[in-house]
Amino acid sequence: MEGGNNIEAKRSLKWFLIKRFLVVMLFILVSEEVIGILYDNFIIPWVSLFLKGQQISITSNGSPVVLLLYVLFYLITSFLPTGIKNYAQYVLNEHVDESFQIAVGSPMFTGQWGTVLKIVVIVLFFILIFISVLPYLAGAFYYYRVVTEKVNDLIEEEKEQQLAYDRQRNLLLSDIAHDIKTPITTLCSYSKALSDNVVHGKKKQEYLDAIYSKSMRMSELITLLFEYVKMDSSGFELHKEESDLSEILRECVAMLYADYEDCKMELKVEIPETPIPYCMDKVQMTRAITNLLTNTVRYGREGGKVLIQLEEYTITVADDGMEIDKEFARHIFEPFSRGDQARSTKGGSGLGLSIASKIVQMHGGELKLYCNYGHGYTKAFQITLHERQE
Repeated sequence: MEGGNNIEAKRSLKWFLIKRFLVVMLFILVSEEVIGILYDNFIIPWVSLFLKGQQISITSNGSPVVLLLYVLFYLITSFLPTGIKNYAQYVLNEHVDESFQIAVGSPMFTGQWGTVLKIVVIVLFFILIFISVLPYLAGAFYYYRVVTEKVNDLIEEEKEQQLAYDRQRNLLLSDIAHDIKTPITTLCSYSKALSDNVVHGKKKQEYLDAIYSKSMRMSELITLLFEYVKMDSSGFELHKEESDLSEILRECVAMLYADYEDCKMELKVEIPETPIPYCMDKVQMTRAITNLLTNTVRYGREGGKVLIQLEEYTITVADDGMEIDKEFARHIFEPFSRGDQARSTKGGSGLGLSIASKIVQMHGGELKLYCNYGHGYTKAFQITLHERQE
């Protein structure tokens, strides 16, 4: 279920970034309006009044920020030597947009205090320009902070998930060793007894049957483990093509029909005759459905009843066997998850449902367990696929 967690994390990060970006844009928009009102009603009138008092008149029908820049450049040129100053101010006036006009009747104050005053005015202009771009700086800083914190949280979460994954993997390896060791012990002891001619007659046949049974058990476990690891590898891909979901389900039921008869189970099959097209990996989807059906054969009640139903893009497999503990049900799709009774009596590997869940998730669907399903069934596994998944 690591792939599912990664997808969910990416979706969460995407919407988090979108929401914070919209917040920043709204903040900038509101700030610009407030600053515009401040400029129009306070700063520009005050600046105009001050400059007129110094015999520097300005008119503006454009952006207050552009006007401030023009005036700022005009003041800076006053520090240049006289000839260069006059030429620079002339060029500046020539290139000023028609919306802006600067007229100078006389210089500002002359002498030492005049220079100080001009420096103060220039600093004030820089402060005003800084205020104009402040919303953008504040928005960028806020966005940087929240994104950094979110990414750091995701990194920490990923580290915790990796630790949990490592613990689960170690547990999985421990369970593999346990499940393989038991049949190997039987194979070693029985084969040694046969090799030493300790058993004869019917007993010998019983030993041979036991060796065959344990060998098949090991083969099944290794095959399931191989499939589980293969699907978890980075190079694994589904080979999707449009197939008939109804026909695949009928084929799966037909393959296990003899097993249901051996267990004297009553089958209730509800599969529509009309095709239900779906873009999928037929081999993998067949494996997922077969694992669910095998689970009902293994853990269903002998002589009980089984429901196999397909409604549009929802597959339901229910039985009236032993109820599943709610605590155990929360972990039932984790690898090697088995109840104590199942471990000791049914011989299940605990990988079948995990593989089925992975396959369904890779198809963009979801596999759920419903305890106390009703209608005479104690539990039901339900595959829900998105319509016409491409």
